[in-house]
Amino acid sequence: MMMLDSIDELLSHIKEVQSDVIELSNESLMKMSNYMEKNELEIDEEIATALQYQDIITQQLSATIEAIESMQKSIEVFSHAYKNDESLVSQNMNKLKEKLSATLQEAKDKKSRFSGKITDETIDDEIEFF
Repeated sequence: MMMLDSIDELLSHIKEVQSDVIELSNESLMKMSNYMEKNELEIDEEIATALQYQDIITQQLSATIEAIESMQKSIEVFSHAYKNDESLVSQNMNKLKEKLSATLQEAKDKKSRFSGKITDETIDDEIEFF
């Protein structure tokens, strides 16, 4: 899941940059407002539109941050499920390996018994005759 980790890190970086831009935009808006108030400037339609653009930019960046957070939550849920599934698959593979090894050992024991060879571990009453 290294790819999803990289994507998550990239999304975190983008979110951080966007938060910084929102902060700068808000500071810029405050400085312009303070300047206009201090110099008793009237706000005409163009300035009002420019100030609205600042607000729109902030809203758009906030919406993008929300989308990124939603994507990151989905990645987190998927990664958690994948890790759990991976662990479950690994456990089941180990169980399967143990069962296959036991079956192989039993097959080898039967081959040895059926060939008439008796090992120290084989007891006489375990030999099967047809």
